[in-house]
Amino acid sequence: MKILLTGGAGYIGSITTKLLLEKGHEVTVLDNLEYGHKEAVTCPLVINDLTDKENLFNSFKGQSFEAVIHFAAYALAGESMQNPYKYFRANIQGGLNLLELMKELKIPSIIFSSTCALYGTPDKLPVTENSPKHPESVYGESKLMFETILNWYSKLYDINYINLRYFNACGAALDASLGENHNPETHIIPLALKAAKSNAEFTIFGNDYPTPDGTCIRDYIHVQDLAIAHLQALEKLKGDVKNDSFNLGTGNGYSNKQIVDTIKTVTGIDLKIKYGPRRPGDPPKIYADNIKAKTILGFNPQYSDLETIIKTAWEWQKKLSSI
Repeated sequence: MKILLTGGAGYIGSITTKLLLEKGHEVTVLDNLEYGHKEAVTCPLVINDLTDKENLFNSFKGQSFEAVIHFAAYALAGESMQNPYKYFRANIQGGLNLLELMKELKIPSIIFSSTCALYGTPDKLPVTENSPKHPESVYGESKLMFETILNWYSKLYDINYINLRYFNACGAALDASLGENHNPETHIIPLALKAAKSNAEFTIFGNDYPTPDGTCIRDYIHVQDLAIAHLQALEKLKGDVKNDSFNLGTGNGYSNKQIVDTIKTVTGIDLKIKYGPRRPGDPPKIYADNIKAKTILGFNPQYSDLETIIKTAWEWQKKLSSI
């Protein structure tokens, strides 16, 4: 298939692009390189910003694509509460411009990179696709709003979509060629690995939660499993699965302490930890019900055991220091 992929110079986007190319798809990446990395892209790259509608349309005038995969977005929940304009402008206006481009070029299908953040703190676990939606950040709200917009564009313009709601993306490409390289970095696994590498102390926020070891539990999904899910969704969009949403998680969770203990085992480094106070808004545990994705998409996480996650992330971190 001929695919336009937005945000393909970023973490999940670049690894998904790599897999698409390996499977014989023709991919064009659109990225403004604000947070993405040009060297992560090995296919045609259009450097442009979705919020600049005129330049966006000029960049793709006369071109044709069979599908869009839309990763490009700001994605820091904390920052979104400090700068809501930045998030609504990029995630909503940028998304609207992309949909208008799809209308112009008659692109029939889109896979949207959504998030579990639109559920907020869940009333009960596991979280299903029908669980109440009450985002607790502007970031989560912007993703939920774009899902609503997608539904209207589908009704009005016959654009087919699949929303993939990620839980906690983690790990690195299996060959250590690509991985997390955020600035700033906010995710626990790369932060803890960096602390281990530099022999620094690492802080776990909260050890008095109602969980077996007192630390938060989250559903961690390996980035390679996420990339595979996008290929599965592409195939389903060509068939009879349209205008639907799927949770992408493992169906269980790991605690912050389990992550740190596994990092110690994998790296052989006695990572020094301390416990800090709880962070506001951190629920004790969140994990997905992924039965729908398994049943309909054929989603079957192969690489999301904690040891594989940490091993691949560690190999990438060691390589990153030499890049």
